[in-house]
Order: sequence, then structure tokens, then C-alpha cells
Amino acid sequence: MKHSVRKALAALSLGFCVSATSCIGPDNAYNSVKTWNSKLTDSKFVNELAFLGLNIVPVYPLCLFGDYLIFNSWEFWTGNNLVGKPEPFKPQETAGS
Repeated sequence: MKHSVRKALAALSLGFCVSATSCIGPDNAYNSVKTWNSKLTDSKFVNELAFLGLNIVPVYPLCLFGDYLIFNSWEFWTGNNLVGKPEPFKPQETAGS
């Protein structure tokens, strides 16, 4: 029994290492949501409320999780990302700048 638990843990660890080979990547899903949120309205205060809501609901964390474990790993192994590259992020300008 003890050896089968060790073997199962070793198999799970090896499987995780193979599937999560590259967390460093373009993070297209996260950046798409971030770009969408920055262009949601002309008011930076409304966009901030949307940002907080998307963190509470957990849209931002789920996008990062998907990027880290699925999309960036997929791109590492196949060379193409399942999520298209978003528009470049441009922060909102404040009045007076």
C-alpha cells in the first residue's frame, strides 16, 4: 500500500512537471481581459470598479491560471497559442497630462 501511494505521487509529480513546462509566456488571455477592461469606459474610476469586480469574481485569476497551466504550455509544445494576441495595452490618460 505504501509503495503504491509513492508511485501515484511520483506519477502525479512527473505529469505536472511535463504539463507545466513554461509559465513564462505572452499571457494572452490575461492581457486580453486587461486591455478590454482599460477600454471599457472613458472613466478611470468605473474601469477601476470593473477591475475590482473582475478580481472578486475571479476572472483575472482564472485567466492567469489558464495562461500558466494551459495556454503558455500549449504554445511551448506546439508553437502556437490558443488565444490570439490582444491589442497593445495603453493606460488611460488622466486629466491634465
